[in-house]
Amino acid sequence: MSQDVPRRPDGVPPSNRPLLWAAGVLLLLPMIAIAAVPTYARTGPRLGAFPFFVWYQLLWVFLTAACTLSAHALIKRARGTGAPADPVDTMRREHGDDEQEPRA
Repeated sequence: MSQDVPRRPDGVPPSNRPLLWAAGVLLLLPMIAIAAVPTYARTGPRLGAFPFFVWYQLLWVFLTAACTLSAHALIKRARGTGAPADPVDTMRREHGDDEQEPRA
């Protein structure tokens, strides 16, 4: 017999708060780095033909993707194994719609 995960009165499963805080920090890092314009509003050092201002922002495109992916993984781990990471999965499981819809 499998045991159900204990839930709070509002139906939310327990989670690891330090991991959720770490995920929040990972999501804040790119916003802070890009919002601090005076730290990168210069032309040197250049990377090929690109001034620092351009390649720094382009670098943060990829770093933001990595931070978001890492935050997603931390949130899944904080919720525990088997916990769906997005609300659509939660709704499907609660309503018994586990089957994928056929594509036309």
